[in-house]
Amino acid sequence: MIKAYCISRISLIRLNRLASTFGMLAMVSGLFHGGAVAQEIVDDLQDSIPLVYEAEHTGAGFPLPLFPALDELPAIVPLTDPFAWSDGSGRSTRFEDWPRRRAEIKAEMEHYEIGPKPGRPENIQADFNHATLTVNITVNDQTLTLTSQIALPEGDGPFPAVIGIGRDTGSLPSDMFANRRIARIAYDFRQVMSHTQKRGEEPINRLYPDLVHMGAYSAWSWGVSRLIDGLELVQDQLPIDLKHLAITGCSFAGKMSLFAGAFDERIALTIAQEPGGGGAAAWRVSETLGNVEKLGATSHAWFMESMFQFSGGNVWKLPMDHHELMAMVAPRALLVLGNPDYQWLAEESGYVSCRAAHEVWQTFGIGDRFGFSIVDEHGHCRLPESQRPEVEAFIDKFLLGDTHADTLVTTHSFEGVDASRWFAWWGSGKPEFPGASNAYTMTLEAECAAVGGNWVVGSDSQTSGGKFVTPKPGLQSPQTAPDGSENHVIIPFNLDRDGLFTVFARLNCPSADDDSCWYKTDDGEFITRNGLGTSGWQWITMEKHALESGPHTLTLAYREDGFQLDKLSVSTFFLPPVGMGDRALNSCDP
Repeated sequence: MIKAYCISRISLIRLNRLASTFGMLAMVSGLFHGGAVAQEIVDDLQDSIPLVYEAEHTGAGFPLPLFPALDELPAIVPLTDPFAWSDGSGRSTRFEDWPRRRAEIKAEMEHYEIGPKPGRPENIQADFNHATLTVNITVNDQTLTLTSQIALPEGDGPFPAVIGIGRDTGSLPSDMFANRRIARIAYDFRQVMSHTQKRGEEPINRLYPDLVHMGAYSAWSWGVSRLIDGLELVQDQLPIDLKHLAITGCSFAGKMSLFAGAFDERIALTIAQEPGGGGAAAWRVSETLGNVEKLGATSHAWFMESMFQFSGGNVWKLPMDHHELMAMVAPRALLVLGNPDYQWLAEESGYVSCRAAHEVWQTFGIGDRFGFSIVDEHGHCRLPESQRPEVEAFIDKFLLGDTHADTLVTTHSFEGVDASRWFAWWGSGKPEFPGASNAYTMTLEAECAAVGGNWVVGSDSQTSGGKFVTPKPGLQSPQTAPDGSENHVIIPFNLDRDGLFTVFARLNCPSADDDSCWYKTDDGEFITRNGLGTSGWQWITMEKHALESGPHTLTLAYREDGFQLDKLSVSTFFLPPVGMGDRALNSCDP
């Protein structure tokens, strides 16, 4: 037990040196709570953690982790532990171990999601002329050229700079940077790979023909890094402060900025605006929500095709998730902006993922370097006035060095969402959700309900009871739900309690031509449930409802004729069942 009543400055310096793990920061802060000495030692520890690095990837010398195949990976339903070693040998929250752990996460992201990001080539040349940076990258006797328009403030510099995806400040207002004498650099990602890549036919494929399987987010991140290489090569011509670089973009470019910031440690500040699914949102959390950008529904051009083996019920086997993609930015600065007006962006998932990622910065005692702001009532990629001061604070602190700027930003409207249950297990070695054993669940067979005449009962040994229901071939109703009980599957059930219930459906929807239905609860309006693609039979989240005790009905109507339904589950637990789920309460047997 440590007892201390007064400590000399020399002792503080010694303690600072001994606290190389940085996990001691919380202990030290508590030991001297409320005093100037406490703040001084905390500041010392924080100041010793870099804000940016000179290398693209400081962990390049660490060995790669193993990459088990899908059937060898364990199912981890809560969010994966960012501090746990990939080989299962334990975990470390020491900052000195973070470069190695970050390198593991990077390697897994590349192997399972986006493909390998090539490193800096030996043959790269750059020139700055007429406000244009030109970077020529030559590999395998093939040359790819990047050109970027650069707006410089008046004066000698060097100037901090922002790399804007698509335009010089992405979707953020240009004046936020221009008025602060920050240089603005436009990144034309199309010079590397198109938004809808044709595999093997993109500019980067000429340089790396063996990486034809790579996803766009690997290619685009590579392009950003080569642009930064070019800035380094023309330092004598172009007065850019390379220790104060930012990157920003919105929507699919918001994902791009996040991947670029995560994969290049020379970027001091990443601002990911409305990145949605595949960006800040965790695949695991999104899988429990409604019609959002789940892993199985995102663009195949942006990721490796092999990533989609993790869609639906296999998402729990991913050895990492996107809270760890964000954590790769640590200890550098990251601000995530969200917009819950757009359901597809999966902002509830983004909120949970941000809360989990923030734990990494907080563990290292630098929680002010990560922030998130998720606010509604504005257009997609249109910064509202309420978010402007938050963005400006991050710009002021991490590009201009204003240490007094308030970057403790955690703005959201998800007060009813318990994010901590997704990561409460970290450090315990047991990936379990608190309270899961007390859930109330009711499971219902579709073929044992009131099946309308325009639906048929099929047979499949992979379904519960060996039966499922599907619309008759050729029946389509994409615009409106068809009227009449003959077009519906009506499933009655009775609840013995009030509560918030999630409805899950066990579906087989193998293609985009048979992945939707019409759905309603009780006497409500039909809603479209689209993008329900699966890989075989899988549980899919349909909707969440606040329901009272008593009788209810779930009604499904056909929308596409290939839609196949095995059974449904109504549960107070927010995660889908596993396997075939519980025994149905409405068995067809008498």
